[in-house]
Amino acid sequence: MSRRDTSHETVRLSLERDGWTITHDPYPIRLGDLPMGIDLGAEKLIAADRQDRKIAVEIKSFVKTSDLSTFHTALGQYLNYQFALDEADPERSLYLAVPTETWKSFFARPAIRQVCVRYGVKVLVFSVDAEIVSWIE
Repeated sequence: MSRRDTSHETVRLSLERDGWTITHDPYPIRLGDLPMGIDLGAEKLIAADRQDRKIAVEIKSFVKTSDLSTFHTALGQYLNYQFALDEADPERSLYLAVPTETWKSFFARPAIRQVCVRYGVKVLVFSVDAEIVSWIE
């Protein structure tokens, strides 16, 4: 398993404050014979539906030199994780968690938004104050 992202605890706390129960840290999954770990698995009872909603969250802080390079890595992970989830846990939705500033700057670029739409990347935007700002589907 890889090292934790610098925003791991912030995202975890954001989810807990929003009523999510963290069920896995990390969420283990396999791509064929390759073991992988998505940063977090969580569940929340949706009262209106009386159903549990299950998510997996890959966290990226975008603190390295190149946002584009970080995005390339994140997109590759996201696609592999989505493929594995489709096979093993199709009811679980996958999200890429990014900080508010990254969402407002890097993800505001039309080309980046188009890539996210094309590949169905769902984004969870979080603040440094450990609050969920928005869910982008």
